[in-house]
Amino acid sequence: MKPIFVINGPNLNRLGKREPEIYGTTTLAEIETMCREAAGDHPVRFRQSNAEHEIVDWIHEAIDEGAGILINPAGLSFRSIPILDALKMFSGPIVELHISNIHRREAIYHRSLVSTVATAVIAGLGPRGYPTAVKSLIELIGQ
Repeated sequence: MKPIFVINGPNLNRLGKREPEIYGTTTLAEIETMCREAAGDHPVRFRQSNAEHEIVDWIHEAIDEGAGILINPAGLSFRSIPILDALKMFSGPIVELHISNIHRREAIYHRSLVSTVATAVIAGLGPRGYPTAVKSLIELIGQ
């Protein structure tokens, strides 16, 4: 069974400490546990990087080995052409996730480049969005 890639972008390693009024107090390690529980027997490769090139490399890995991608590109959502171009090469389902509702925030957060290639977008559910996205991604893979 091909794995689901859960790819997290810049500053998400600081979850639990970073702006808890926006992102809550759940850590990325806790989110990883939530994702693995939601996936059940489906394999998950859970990753986080502050480096754009590393995220692109993981998308390439998913192109070759993955069944689906759940990506929270964080701030790179709004400016990364390399991530957009890499995602365009992926033939499986892509779920873009944002912990906060990006449309209720400052205007700079309203236009995600990743949304233009995502199969689905989840925003504003907080950390609970991750297991919801994992379950949805598994359903999309099964179609």
